[in-house]
Amino acid sequence: MKPLEIRLAGEGGQGLILAGIILAEAAVRDGRNAVQTQSYGPESRGGASKAEVIISDDEIDYPKVNNPDVLLVMSQLAHDKYVPDLKRGGTLIVDTSNVTACAPDGTKVFALPVTDIALKVTGKGISANIVALGALVGATGAVEIESVRMAVADRVPKGTVDVNLRALKAGMEAVENEVGARGA
Repeated sequence: MKPLEIRLAGEGGQGLILAGIILAEAAVRDGRNAVQTQSYGPESRGGASKAEVIISDDEIDYPKVNNPDVLLVMSQLAHDKYVPDLKRGGTLIVDTSNVTACAPDGTKVFALPVTDIALKVTGKGISANIVALGALVGATGAVEIESVRMAVADRVPKGTVDVNLRALKAGMEAVENEVGARGA
């Protein structure tokens, strides 16, 4: 497998750094190499935030993502800033609860109301990061489902594992439903 470059971007407080860490850990559980980097503005909430993950069967020489194969955006600012970097033919996952999507031709787009799904399934918008992670895994197959479930269970706060696993499943199901609707 050639390296898969993934960027998760939004605002501070949306939990995308945690989602990136979980994704990288799931890849390692799959026996693959992974590197995760993060960047966020000086504000703890509301500033720009991004996590980048590279997954590969081979050694990873450079830890930064320049032109992601997969871009997940949870804010309009992140969408506007990072969509131009997406590789031609890449995959864009958009939280339509917060973003008005516009994608280049040839882009595979999954426009999902991630935050609304989180509120419906868990009652908490804070779980939108795990819904988004489920959507990313469902859309790309970047990691094995059981590996991401185990990584979620290891990383989320004690007492929230069940609710986060429901959020993960809801994200994967949202992708399945969208794919099914496209085929109908």
